[in-house]
Amino acid sequence: MAQAGFDKHQLAGLDDRERGFSRPVEFEQAGEGYRAVLRYEAVRVATEVRPSQDDALTILIQTLHAQGYRQLKTQLSFRNGVYLGSQELWVEYPDPPQAEPQPSGFLQKIKDWFRS
Repeated sequence: MAQAGFDKHQLAGLDDRERGFSRPVEFEQAGEGYRAVLRYEAVRVATEVRPSQDDALTILIQTLHAQGYRQLKTQLSFRNGVYLGSQELWVEYPDPPQAEPQPSGFLQKIKDWFRS
């Protein structure tokens, strides 16, 4: 159950191994700020302390993107400790641009040589 005054979001997407998942994101108060916490399988991802729950959620999404998670989206299920069910819309977070893999090998070296 969400703690009074805290939000809770459902986070869904693809993990770093391209498997679909859906897990709750909870918030912990730390001093004057908040930390977003995701527990997924044997992994616990927690953000540094941020001034608001929304800021902590944004940092969590960025952290997961950096770890290879994709197609992330959240749905607010508790606001200030009050259950909202599934009445809120999903918020989608665009994937960061992927670096194109650099071809290597003998043929690439020949192509590079002709380009220079």
